[in-house]
Amino acid sequence: MLTRLKVSGFKNLIDVDIRFSPFTCIAGANGVGKSNLFDAIQFLSALSDRSLIEAARSVRAYDVRSIFHHVGDEYDTEMSFEAEMIIPSQGIDDLGQEAKASSTLLRYTLIIAYRSEQSFSKSLGSLEILKEELVSFNKSDISKNLIFDYSKQWIDSLFITRLHGKYISTEGEKNDADRTIKLHQDISQDKSEGEGIRRFLARNLPRTLLSESNAFESPTAILVRREMQSWRVLELDPSCIRKSDNFMSETIMDSQGSHLPSTLYRLATFYGEENLDKESIEASEQQVYSQVANILSELISDVKSVSIDRDEKRQLLTLFVQDHYGTSHSAIALSEGTLRFLVLAVLTLDPETQGLICLEEPENGIHPERIPAILKLLQSISTDVNEPVDIDNPLRQVIINTHSPAVVLQVPDESLVIADLKEIVKENKRYKGVRFSCLENTWRTKDKLASIIPKGRLLGYLNPVASNEEIDIYSNGNFKPKSKKKTRVVDRSDIQPYITGIMEDILLES
Repeated sequence: MLTRLKVSGFKNLIDVDIRFSPFTCIAGANGVGKSNLFDAIQFLSALSDRSLIEAARSVRAYDVRSIFHHVGDEYDTEMSFEAEMIIPSQGIDDLGQEAKASSTLLRYTLIIAYRSEQSFSKSLGSLEILKEELVSFNKSDISKNLIFDYSKQWIDSLFITRLHGKYISTEGEKNDADRTIKLHQDISQDKSEGEGIRRFLARNLPRTLLSESNAFESPTAILVRREMQSWRVLELDPSCIRKSDNFMSETIMDSQGSHLPSTLYRLATFYGEENLDKESIEASEQQVYSQVANILSELISDVKSVSIDRDEKRQLLTLFVQDHYGTSHSAIALSEGTLRFLVLAVLTLDPETQGLICLEEPENGIHPERIPAILKLLQSISTDVNEPVDIDNPLRQVIINTHSPAVVLQVPDESLVIADLKEIVKENKRYKGVRFSCLENTWRTKDKLASIIPKGRLLGYLNPVASNEEIDIYSNGNFKPKSKKKTRVVDRSDIQPYITGIMEDILLES
């Protein structure tokens, strides 16, 4: 779970410092930098698994240099990232070895420089790691680093601090040719501080040290790597969601929504117990399909059931939705909005879905009356901070971005972040960078450096919405609602006068 991100020098992100809770909505006009923030998260995720150059190519970059901030033809030569996160306490490395974290609240720092290669082409270049560091926090740091509201049961189920110190460190200044990056083994009682350290010459590294970690040397680092690998931006493609799966397909959905049938089939056929009779197996399968149908029916009225057809002859799994008239529709015939609901409903049920999910403009393809429902569904995917983390409450996080007034007014006020452009003056140069601001009297204002949204900047979002009814996606399902009812932006007393004023203007004009 990403709790805080500092970025500078990446695209138009300059001196950005933004805190996250389990659910965050970032609102802003097109072109201000909402997607660049998602690119920064995706870039960090890619760096945990790929080379520096491959990671750069994964974030909408036409060449390596284009991911650096620039004004006109002048490019910054460095970019920096600082990510604070909570990681799972255990996991598996690439060789199938079990890893147990020594610490679960950590900060990962990375500074990358651009190096031109004049001998080949000015448009090409390479990336060099100037600094890489992974450090843990101790218990006294919790209240300072996690400032959103959460229960003692939730944090107690997550926090481990058997060891406190560095897992990756850098030795030497930026300009030192012999600068080294060190990977520290988790220190146990039978090892001293100097033992178990591997050193690498920084200028020769084609990838981060984190991306090469394993359970034997540094189980904590491998779990940080696993956490960052789980950060993904959903780019749902209806053509991918509609496809049937063969029996040998992957059973976890990818970022485009591929393998929805095989993922749902896995959930339905995981019985949890051995030696069940046929009747119990069928009941277990039907329960999962019913849960998905119940969630879907709160979003789309004409849904009676959801099922997976297993075609033994063609060895295909196909998703079907049946309406109240008894007509079955395969996924290929479903609307884009229905497909998006299906993906999110399955993600809600799947305990294998961990980490951070980013979703751009979730309102796309959705009828305005259903926007409150999809927001409830997205919030239900994220971890409930009032309950311990377990298989029924996995450590998941959702960040969405939007420019829709209907979305802004329906999200919890504590979850809203507004993105806009601010003028920056640096080294006698003027340019614009993105700024992220919050509403006053919400948890983010505990940070004294937080930017507060002036009321006037909210005017573009304060439009009337069709309905203020509470929509409970759990009313027909088997899930318990979130423990704490949250106020929406539209419910705030300091916002109501602005909405009333707009309504009066509309009535006068009509």
